[in-house]
Amino acid sequence: MSYKALLITGTSSDAGKSTITTGIIRMLANEKISVAPFKGQNMALNSYVTIKGEEIGRAQASQARAAGIEATALMNPVLLKPTSDKGSSVLVLGKPFGEFSAAQFQRAKKDLIEVVDGAFDSLARSFDVIIAEGAGSPAEINLLQNDLVNLGFARRVGVNSILIGDIDRGGVFASLFGTVSILPSELGDLVKGFVINKFRGDVSLLTPAIKELTQRTNIEVLGVVPRISKLSIDSEDSLALVSGFLGPAKFDALVVGILQLPYMSNFTDFEPLAHDEQVRLVLVTQPQQIAFVDVLIIPGTKSTVSDLDYLRSNGFVSELYAHVSKGKGLVGICGGYQMLTRKIFDGVESDRSAVVGLGLIDGVTRFSPTKILRQLDCRFTQGDSKTLLKTYQIHHGRVDLDEGANALFSVQAADLLMPQKEDEGYLSECVVGTSCHGVFESRLARQTILGPLAQLVDKVYEATMDFEILRQEYYERCADLVTTHIGRNTIFRMLNI
Repeated sequence: MSYKALLITGTSSDAGKSTITTGIIRMLANEKISVAPFKGQNMALNSYVTIKGEEIGRAQASQARAAGIEATALMNPVLLKPTSDKGSSVLVLGKPFGEFSAAQFQRAKKDLIEVVDGAFDSLARSFDVIIAEGAGSPAEINLLQNDLVNLGFARRVGVNSILIGDIDRGGVFASLFGTVSILPSELGDLVKGFVINKFRGDVSLLTPAIKELTQRTNIEVLGVVPRISKLSIDSEDSLALVSGFLGPAKFDALVVGILQLPYMSNFTDFEPLAHDEQVRLVLVTQPQQIAFVDVLIIPGTKSTVSDLDYLRSNGFVSELYAHVSKGKGLVGICGGYQMLTRKIFDGVESDRSAVVGLGLIDGVTRFSPTKILRQLDCRFTQGDSKTLLKTYQIHHGRVDLDEGANALFSVQAADLLMPQKEDEGYLSECVVGTSCHGVFESRLARQTILGPLAQLVDKVYEATMDFEILRQEYYERCADLVTTHIGRNTIFRMLNI
């Protein structure tokens, strides 16, 4: 089958592959072209759960939203979630596949080729155009064998590639030239265009180097894309948390601290707070910093017990207790919520039968080998109980609250496979917990949770920002970058449409 598809690769991580991929997808969607994203193999701690309960990379879910379609596991058939410096949990077609060391996964890749290529083919039969995204750099020659995501994949399915280079880091011409030069010719020949990304200055100054690069490689430079600050939504890179979440805010803004954990995951939960002028969002890396925040959030984690051990051994717990004793707000999300219970029974992640929790929530946490992956429709148990919130869950640990404890939500599975309603989460005067991700995307949720916590420190919080509007504006900015600096006709030519 001949595909109308394009693979977007980069000379390095964070070269701008996701931004350009999103921009092309949104541009095509605006042209009423049926388009879908694809990434054969992704590695990220920020994931998303589809309506069918499949776990995929957050970027592909965001790109599907940019296309105006529902995300599915076909868009990211293999997902790696790091559990240590040398190992990862591997999910295949959205479901847990096993725990693998880096070496074990390299050996397993040959058995996943058919899965990845088959997912791409199935997706391509349902949409007119597929825009695929690579990972890292295609020039990692130690990983070329059984490639699932870069030019090895592109060669198997018969699609060409655009290579993105980040000029902001320096050495962009050497990076572009070196990438295609080090590759075997059958892979390097698939690169049909270069894009220079994140440029600041006078583009005309690049002209001599662009001409020489084209002469040396016989590959066209398709465009020079300017560097745009704060162009980040649904980012998978933890650097975005540091660089994007410490921006200016109003003087009397609510100071919300995110407790940095070694295995912190789904920190995209807090992106809405980063864009909220009523909030000053800070990353808490030292125990003494807790004293300076109004609301402390313990985020999700891939390893609840290990990260709880980290908090204890590094002096965070006493400061955390002092924070609560002063009547300040504390919020736990997923693994952070589990830490707040009295005891954690974990025979899955840490293989420790009973661990003493922080004891700030009336309940216990029990881990099950079966992973919960589902989208949920939530309504608050107090205040506005009519408005629906869309959230999702990714966890092994289940919090069992004591009888009489106040639940945060009444929830029902979005796919209606769970017809009965359940109580979810915890709510007291200054402690809030939930296993749901994506909560703060809702203006109602930010107001309901942060409003009362702001009052505890004599501040006023009013949720006025609409995060979905910002997200759609981001997609349009990405599309505008592609249209203006690469060109609609150029992309159409690359796709043969």
